[in-house]
Amino acid sequence: MRLVEGVVEVDDVGAFVARIGDIADEAGVTVQVFDARYVVSRRHLERAVELADRAIERGENVARDRAVEILCYVAGRRQIDRALTLGVDEGRTPVVALVDGDDESDEADAETALRELLDPAETLGDYDDELVRDYFEIQETELTATAGSVEDLVLERIALLDVEK
Repeated sequence: MRLVEGVVEVDDVGAFVARIGDIADEAGVTVQVFDARYVVSRRHLERAVELADRAIERGENVARDRAVEILCYVAGRRQIDRALTLGVDEGRTPVVALVDGDDESDEADAETALRELLDPAETLGDYDDELVRDYFEIQETELTATAGSVEDLVLERIALLDVEK
């Protein structure tokens, strides 16, 4: 799995999503682009990929497309339309793009194509605490009652998707 960080200016979400799909198809990999303000860490994305792949292997996936299944796990939501909140919107957005495939050279090809769409910037780990806590419904009382961090609680939310099926 490779991560590509940057800032993107999106005028037309449909066209942007189509271009991402073309990059994925051309390279033969899975590509999903997230609004980086919602992604708490690399581990957040790694765990989502692990759980999405496990759901697909077991035939328990909610989405037909692997990239969408990964999106659902990153979002901690089974409803695809609610998970789309973590995607890009029109305007200038800090993003992290996940590229995952069986072949490192294919991943590298997709990474190169994605870099052409983004202004380089470090975005991973620079999440919006208030936005994340609101989206994942993390209350102050929950944070004070545990020794865990916001990241720990987000990872718990994603893991709970399997329990809630």
